[in-house]
Amino acid sequence: MYPLVSIGMSVFNCESTLGQAIRSILQQTYDNWELIIIDDGSQDKTVSVANLYHDRRIRIIADGKNERLAARLNQAVRESRGKYFARMDADDIAYPSRLKAQVQFLEDHPEIDLVGSRVVIFNGKGRIIGTYPFKKNHVEICSRPWAGFYLPHPTWMGNTDWFRHNPYNTSTTKAQDQELLLRTYEHSRFACLPEILIGYRKSELSLKTLLAGRYLYSRMLIRKAVNEKQYFFAFGVLEQMVKFMVETFAITTGLNYRVLQHRAMPVSRRESEIWDKVWKACNCK
Repeated sequence: MYPLVSIGMSVFNCESTLGQAIRSILQQTYDNWELIIIDDGSQDKTVSVANLYHDRRIRIIADGKNERLAARLNQAVRESRGKYFARMDADDIAYPSRLKAQVQFLEDHPEIDLVGSRVVIFNGKGRIIGTYPFKKNHVEICSRPWAGFYLPHPTWMGNTDWFRHNPYNTSTTKAQDQELLLRTYEHSRFACLPEILIGYRKSELSLKTLLAGRYLYSRMLIRKAVNEKQYFFAFGVLEQMVKFMVETFAITTGLNYRVLQHRAMPVSRRESEIWDKVWKACNCK
């Protein structure tokens, strides 16, 4: 009997966080899943950590090569046996109800190709920074495509066939999720659940990573503007430049953590209490 959900996790040099991520999957209230862990040529003990978890639903693939994230996610999709494919990062934490909530939503809404959820942003010590803005349906998520899509990548679950028909672009080294959404939003349907179902680890802003992401997304916008004659997308490049200048100032002045807090929206007391329980549970070995 095949699992209903295949979870794809590309891992690279993440020995310190991988255990938490795996334990959060093992603690799911929904159990008809498989976890496909694909190592991308780690140089630390990542593979050894993965091998500590003896569960027939976990498959580990390690070929020693470094193919990068997009290629590994496509590989995970090819390896998937489930009707649905879910994303999971090796440094994030899934809430126990994550799979159950998203599976139920997709079963009830077959017209939806891809569903995400709200996230709680936390630092390396488990302290809450906040949450991202929430856009619940396709119209809201895609209202300003030139500015990006509010659908956090680590929260994605969708029809496996959709991922097979719309593979990640392996030439894109950053912003792979935004490229895929930009390429597919006009003929797909997205949604986002109002519940917080993922703990998203974000300790600081990285100038190199931000520059690469903003630059690559700007190139995507220009390409779409020219190829499809939708020239208003070019204005999105200016917005990307402004955002990058603000982020650069924050990093160079040492205010990066404060900017993270400023960009994040606060969580409720109840949401904070739930996160504390999730964090503690995933730190119990």
